[in-house]
Amino acid sequence: MFEELTQQAKAVTSELCDKAKLKEGQILVVGCSTSEVCGDRIGSNSNLDAAKAVFAGIYEETQKRGIYLAAQCCEHLNRAIVIETDAAKGMDIVNAVPQPKAGGSFATTAWNTFEHPVTLEEVRADAGLDIGDTLIGMHLKKVAVPVRLDNHTIGRAHICAARVRPKFIGGVRAQYDESMI
Repeated sequence: MFEELTQQAKAVTSELCDKAKLKEGQILVVGCSTSEVCGDRIGSNSNLDAAKAVFAGIYEETQKRGIYLAAQCCEHLNRAIVIETDAAKGMDIVNAVPQPKAGGSFATTAWNTFEHPVTLEEVRADAGLDIGDTLIGMHLKKVAVPVRLDNHTIGRAHICAARVRPKFIGGVRAQYDESMI
């Protein structure tokens, strides 16, 4: 089961990175309910083994592409973000360390895997994966645009994906080059 979760997570991440045209140095925020992945109600059955499996697939893909992974904690830590120190330059660090039932198993796995993890109150990510309806929208740059994935489940959890685009300001839509975002 856990090997399948890793492969599903890797496939979903690869598909989102391609469709969102993520580039090296950009940030992908991920919220993951391992309870939902395992078929239970969100927040009811945190599973560290499932988190490690899902994290492994996502992290492998983001590392390969040079994309920073930001792991969203659960509501018990106000949906704080675990991220590598290098990606947190200029951001406000908070004093919190996630645990499986206070921050979530996915964020705990990120904390224990990253070389130099820090916790932030918020981040403005370039794309996001919401695994199990964890509400990651608060951590995306404006304007978030849904990304329809062919792979839309990991385990039993529903996947919602998003990318961002520049805001349209004023009456005339400016033309922009995709390389600008």
